[in-house]
Amino acid sequence: MSAEPRKPLAGWRVLVPRGGKWGDGVAASVRGFGGIPVIAPLINFASSDDPITLANALHELGDGQFAWLVVTSATTVDVLVSQRVKVPDETRIAAVGETTAAALQLAGYRVDFVPTSDNSARGLVKEWPDSGIRGRVLIPQSDIAEPTLVAGLQKLGFEVEFVTAYRTVGVPAAIEVKSDVASGRIRAILVTSGSVARQVAEQLAPLPAETVVACIGPRTAFDTRAAGLPVHVIADERSVDSLIEGLVEYAEAE
Repeated sequence: MSAEPRKPLAGWRVLVPRGGKWGDGVAASVRGFGGIPVIAPLINFASSDDPITLANALHELGDGQFAWLVVTSATTVDVLVSQRVKVPDETRIAAVGETTAAALQLAGYRVDFVPTSDNSARGLVKEWPDSGIRGRVLIPQSDIAEPTLVAGLQKLGFEVEFVTAYRTVGVPAAIEVKSDVASGRIRAILVTSGSVARQVAEQLAPLPAETVVACIGPRTAFDTRAAGLPVHVIADERSVDSLIEGLVEYAEAE
């Protein structure tokens, strides 16, 4: 007989803080373990408020003027696709983690480097390949991205150009969601970035004592605590699978 599927999240309502394909995929994972996903986007992404600078940088990228392109999110990949950017063969592409690398490859871009142990800006700088290649590096990121990556690559001797690829904006939570969080009906909240943590703190805090806050890695956990929220689960890897598995292990240990 086949083993019974694990349903440790049975009865748990889990807040998924982003929508779209990402939110649908996370919701499916939550359902797979018996949970009830509540998709409630707390952040969204808007166009850069300086489209001319972005367009110029992407033109130079396509023209082969950068030695490296560094991509730190699937949202940046969406921008590259929407702008129909073609990356020359001589320009290498670095992705901050496996999720971003998968998004790049799905969009038809190759990936030359992904950090193996720490899928973060710090990990990317720490594991940067000693290829001897120097020159200009383009980093298209959110308007609220921290300077960690730019500063780290500058210390390695690169000429780094940061450009705002998109803006991260808060989305008001529905009244029903706020009520369900306040009453404890939502048992767990997934926190996938510092910007999500800040929206949770601003819109939903104070959280009931029994609400489980699950973070997608140490950096996000740090940002979550800095926002004044508790942290109960920290994913071993910066991936959705690791985040859900961490929540599942927490539920099984209760």
